[in-house]
Amino acid sequence: MTTAYVDAGEAIDHGTLTAAPRNAPNVTSSLGYERLLDARSESQNWLTYYGAYDGQRYSLLDQINTENVKNIGPVWMFQSGTSGMIAGASTYAFEATPLVVDGVMYLSGWDGWVWALDAKNGELLWRYKHAVPYDVSLCCGNVNRGVAVARGKVFFMTPNAHLLALDAVTGERVWDKTTGDVRAGESGTMAPLVVKDMVVIGSSGGEFGVRGHMDAFDMETGEHRWRCYTVPKPGEPGAETWPSDGEAWARGGANPWITATFDPELNLLYAGTGNPAPDFDGAVREGDNLYTDSIIAVDVDSGQIRWHYQCTPHDLWDYDSTMENILFDEDGRKLLGHFDKNGYFFVVDRTNGELVSVTPYVDRIDWGTITRDGKVTPRKYPDKEGEPVHFFPGPAGAKEWTHAAYNPTHGLFYVPVQDVGATATRRRREFREGIPYWGAGVQVDADDMRGSISAFNSKGEEVWRWRNNLPMCSSVLTTAGDLVFAGTPSGEFIALDARNGEKLWEFQCGSGHHGSPMTYSIEGRQYIAVPVGWGGWIEGFLPGMLGAGHGSALLVFALPETAATR
Repeated sequence: MTTAYVDAGEAIDHGTLTAAPRNAPNVTSSLGYERLLDARSESQNWLTYYGAYDGQRYSLLDQINTENVKNIGPVWMFQSGTSGMIAGASTYAFEATPLVVDGVMYLSGWDGWVWALDAKNGELLWRYKHAVPYDVSLCCGNVNRGVAVARGKVFFMTPNAHLLALDAVTGERVWDKTTGDVRAGESGTMAPLVVKDMVVIGSSGGEFGVRGHMDAFDMETGEHRWRCYTVPKPGEPGAETWPSDGEAWARGGANPWITATFDPELNLLYAGTGNPAPDFDGAVREGDNLYTDSIIAVDVDSGQIRWHYQCTPHDLWDYDSTMENILFDEDGRKLLGHFDKNGYFFVVDRTNGELVSVTPYVDRIDWGTITRDGKVTPRKYPDKEGEPVHFFPGPAGAKEWTHAAYNPTHGLFYVPVQDVGATATRRRREFREGIPYWGAGVQVDADDMRGSISAFNSKGEEVWRWRNNLPMCSSVLTTAGDLVFAGTPSGEFIALDARNGEKLWEFQCGSGHHGSPMTYSIEGRQYIAVPVGWGGWIEGFLPGMLGAGHGSALLVFALPETAATR
């Protein structure tokens, strides 16, 4: 039987070693759908992946604010270390968003790791290690983006396409369900989402020519409730956008590998789907290739797609649309904001998918154009065998999976921007199960790059920009203290004024940022937590830093205790 265990020296808090197994306090047994619906009101906690179902990554905590943020400093750090051989040929990275429930932090890592920590001091309570085969096929890094917690359980996905439920008190395994075919190249990297009595996930592995899908499982038993395929088979709506002969649809990609957002009033999940396969060779998949590179609205009870909006029809640039879909209301209208890899910011009506506006959010876009009415015109793409084509943005996009945030007080979106190009050379490859199915050789620019945290209103107008000489490759957090937090590839963790972008504070974390910060409070003291650990698909977004130090750790910051509690 697989059990949770701890080793001496794994968790350090100012010299204190945890050397024996412990239980975590029983804080999640009362955490169910009712509390998750109102998660933001529990500002002391961070109960779900984005902090709330709407995906805004906005916290009502304001103890740390524009006046005193210059005084915050590190209060504890968790270094997980590694054990044994790491699965997959790709590099690993610390990309998870920690969750906090009433003083207990639940955190996942690469290669099947999950930890429960005391959120006040970082003391290790328990850890779990899933046995991941060393030869599992991984496209873009050995990573995991987080867990879900509810009703006494911690849910997480593994690189070899399993969904597990652990006992939140002991860390012991409760159930284990296979979610995909690892032999075909399917994997699991996303943080699950608990909705009602279900755990909702999406598949990874589009670069191996698999057929993407979302799935829902019973939270208590692990029973499979529904599956929503994101590429239609012949006879289903959208099948006409794929070749009528052959099986291009069966290996069409469209994996929804980032956590969905959810509107309980409409009963709809909003998920982004990934690239078609092969990524760059469109000649073998003529048509728009639905539902790749799309925003899809999925009925949470049935798994049926209610509407879709495709951001990049017949993608030839690897422009996944998996990024977060931020829900917000304006002028009495239910809207959704989405910053796409292709360099455009889409606002759609989330009741029906109607396009409200589309505007560029990065300076350099030459792959094609999208007009205000949503018409897409390709201009540069790898068309001829062996002929290199350079385009902006590169395949990691003007923004990769790392998340934007929305501050409803100011009505502003804050987006981490990557302004970097790439060269692709088409190379026809026959499909082989479990073998990368790209259709091109790709080289991302190692220089002539830049980045920013840019603030936009819902009309797509840029309000301010904080510039960086490297692409910004980590998620953004915003708070009621009028702050925006973000990390840089060179290791700086920064705080900006949410109103004007002025930099107010920074701390060098010792390794680059490619994860997601969050905030919580205990006994009246606010903490800011950020995972650091440079890795993942670095060759896709910043190849010049392939040799940078890894240094995986979770760093937690706060005001001096006397200032925070007086």
